Parts: sequence; structure tokens; C-alpha cells
Amino acid sequence: MPAEVASSLNDGAIHVAPLSAVHEVARGLPSYDLLTLLSPDTDAEALAALAPQRRLHLVFHDIVEAREGLIVPSGEMIAAMLDFGRARAPETPLLIHCWAGISRSSAAAYILACDRHPGCEDELATALRARAPFVTPNRLMVALADDLLGRNGAMVDAIARIGRGAEAFEGMPYRLGLDF
Repeated sequence: MPAEVASSLNDGAIHVAPLSAVHEVARGLPSYDLLTLLSPDTDAEALAALAPQRRLHLVFHDIVEAREGLIVPSGEMIAAMLDFGRARAPETPLLIHCWAGISRSSAAAYILACDRHPGCEDELATALRARAPFVTPNRLMVALADDLLGRNGAMVDAIARIGRGAEAFEGMPYRLGLDF
């Protein structure tokens, strides 16, 4: 891989993928941290073959309100995700995935980008929509992060403004740069 290509991949950007494409995206990154967001019944055995610098695996269902028998995203989970994002080296790419690459992983990408760039909630939501027209970030995750980060509804409002993404069974891998 040419040095200029490797350098552009090692820029601390956030890379988002569905589970089916996570190995392909990982192969294209010289190094990365990995954030996995899956339901408890998802077989994640194939992820053991990945070799990130660091990894965090959070287990919860892709729901926006409590339902009996399902694990709802919690403030503690969002706090752990924020801590993980803050602890990574600025130049290390972050690879985030969930099952489809549409809701949980896109919410996480948006949350971590907002954490790094306070006051840019609208611009980041617009960038997210431009890079991935199919995303519909998990509203509960965004609301929990908005509260934890003290954004007074700015994150929630920005995600509401971009609305539901295009209909899709599975998302495509995309990159969210952090050069705001």
C-alpha cells in the first residue's frame, strides 16, 4: 500500500460497516480500534479473527424503548462507548459495526464525532446523511449521549432533522471524517 494511502487511512476517521463487511473494511485499515454493537443472540465468533489495537463489545438490542425480554441501550453503555472513543489515539481509525450498519453503529459514529466536536451537532448530522443516505441512528442512543454530553437536545434535534434514512436491508461501509 502506498504511504500516502496508508496515511489517509490512519487519520483517526470513523469507519462504519455492517457485520457482513467488517472483515473487508478492517483489511483496508493499517491499524484500528474496534467498537462492536450487537444483540446478545448474534454469533460474533468470526470477530475473534480480527486484530484491532483495542476493542469494546457492547451487547444490547436495537430498540428505542424498553421491551420485556430485550436489552435496551443504557447510559452506562453510552458512557463506556464515550470513554473508549476518548482513550484512542487521535490518529488511530475507529471501526464501528453492528448487525446492519444502519442504526446502532451510525448512532455511535455520530455520538463519538459530536463528543469530539461540541457545537457541530447539525454539521455532523448533515455529514452523516451525505455519506450514508440509508442511516437511521438509534434515537435512544443519541438521546442518552445528548444528556451525558450536556447538549440540551442539540444532538436529538439534529438527528430528527435528517430524518429516517432510505429503506435498506443492510448499509454499506462508509467513512465519517473528523476534520470539522
